[in-house]
Amino acid sequence: MKIVKVNKIPKVPFIDPLFAGSDVTKQTLVPDSKDLDLYMVNFGKGVKNRFHTHNGDQVLIIVSGKGIVATEKENRIVTPGDIVVFQAGEKHWHGATEDSDFSHIVITKGGVKFSPAGN
Repeated sequence: MKIVKVNKIPKVPFIDPLFAGSDVTKQTLVPDSKDLDLYMVNFGKGVKNRFHTHNGDQVLIIVSGKGIVATEKENRIVTPGDIVVFQAGEKHWHGATEDSDFSHIVITKGGVKFSPAGN
């Protein structure tokens, strides 16, 4: 068993072409997990990522602020307590609204694939 104290894990810049904006940090919650990627991702106001897919399902647990989650068919506003599930291969993006910072826990398995030209 492992108990993780998120407030004890340092935030590091999350520099990646996936993001449209530079005010993004991540906290690796369980670096020694063999099967899952678990992160806290923190977006500054208006920062989002670009359309992408995952090899496995992705779960987002919204912990602070106000965010947007989107697929090719819809955009939805999310707030703390919401849980979002993107199915493997589902093209999507997520990020902060223009007027709020936004943080979520990410649970996923497998890599990320960018959509052509990041769209």
